[in-house]
Amino acid sequence: MIEHDRLLVQILMLALLGACLWVLAPFWSALFWAAVLAFASWPLMRGLTRLLRGRTNVSAGILTLGWMLLVAVPLIWLGFNLADHIRSAMALLKDLQVEGLPAPPAWLAGVPLFGGQLVDLWNALDVQGAALFAGVKPYMGEVGNWLLARSAQIGGGVLELVLSLVLVFFFYRDGPRMAEYARSLLERLMGGRAEHYVELVAATVQRVVNGVLGTAAAQAVMALIGFLIAGVPGAVVLAILTFALSLVPVGPPLVWIPATAWLFWQGDYGMGVFLGAWGLVVISGIDNVVKPYLISRGGNLPLVVVILGVFGGILAFGFMGLFLGPTLLALAYSLIGDWIASQPHSRHQHQPPAS
Repeated sequence: MIEHDRLLVQILMLALLGACLWVLAPFWSALFWAAVLAFASWPLMRGLTRLLRGRTNVSAGILTLGWMLLVAVPLIWLGFNLADHIRSAMALLKDLQVEGLPAPPAWLAGVPLFGGQLVDLWNALDVQGAALFAGVKPYMGEVGNWLLARSAQIGGGVLELVLSLVLVFFFYRDGPRMAEYARSLLERLMGGRAEHYVELVAATVQRVVNGVLGTAAAQAVMALIGFLIAGVPGAVVLAILTFALSLVPVGPPLVWIPATAWLFWQGDYGMGVFLGAWGLVVISGIDNVVKPYLISRGGNLPLVVVILGVFGGILAFGFMGLFLGPTLLALAYSLIGDWIASQPHSRHQHQPPAS
C-alpha cells in the first residue's frame, strides 16, 4: 500500500511539473535571456550591492534601469538612422528605374577574356531595366507582405526583449535564492557531484557570453575600420548595427554587402572590391575563429566539442542554442567522463606457468 501511495505521489508531482511547464511555455525565451543577462552581469550586481550596503532591491532597480537605457536608446537611434537609409535606398531605386544604369566603367572593357561580354551584359541590363522593373512589379505586393510579416516578428522580438529586461530585475533580486534552490535540487539528484556540475554550467555560460560579446565587438571594430577606409557614410552607425547583428547568425553581411553595393553604385569600384573582400574575409571570417577560441578558453572542453556545440546548438534551438549547445555538450562530456572514471579497471595479470 505504501508503494502505491508513493507511486501516486510521484505521478501527481510529474503532472504538476508538466502543468507548470505548460504555464511558463510562452515565457521560456524571455526567461532564458533574462537569466543569461543576469548571470553575465552578476559581478556588477554584487559590487553595486556592496557599494549600497546590502540594498538588493535598489541595486537591482538601478541595474535594470541601466540595461533599459543601454538597450532602448541605441535601438531608437538606430531606428531613426535606418529610416533615413531606407529612404535613401528607395530614392536610389527610383532613380535607377527612371534613369537606368550609368555608363559602364572604362576598366570593365579591359578585363582579360571577358571584358567585351561584361560590357555587353552591362548594356543589356541597362536596356532591359525598364522591362525588368515591369516584370518585378506584380511581385512587389508579395514582397511587401513578407516585409510586413518580418516587421511583426521584429516587433514580437522587441516585446520579448522588453519582457526580458523586466524579468532581469527579479533575477537580480532573487538570484541567490534561485541559485540555492537549483543547487539543492541538483544535490538531491546527484549527491556530492552537484557542486561540480553547477560550476561547470556557470563557467560554460560565462565563456559563451564572453565569446559572443567579444566576437561581436571584434566584428564591429573591424567593420568600422573597413567603412572608414572605404569612405562609407555613417560608419559609426553601421558599426553599431554590425555589433547588434553579430549576435545573430549571418548578421554582419546584412550590413557590409549593401555598403559594398553602394560603393559600386557610386563608381568607387576599387573601394567596393576592397570592402567586399574585407567583409568576407575579416568581418564575417573572424566569427569562425574568435568565437570558438573565446568559448573554449579557460575550460577543459576540447575545441571540436565547442565548435559542434555552437553550430549544432544554433541549428537545433535557434539563437538560444548558442548557449544551450555548448552547455549540454559540456555536461554530457563531463558526465560520461565521470562514468568512465568510476568504472573499475580490471587488469589481467599473467601468472607464470607452474613448474
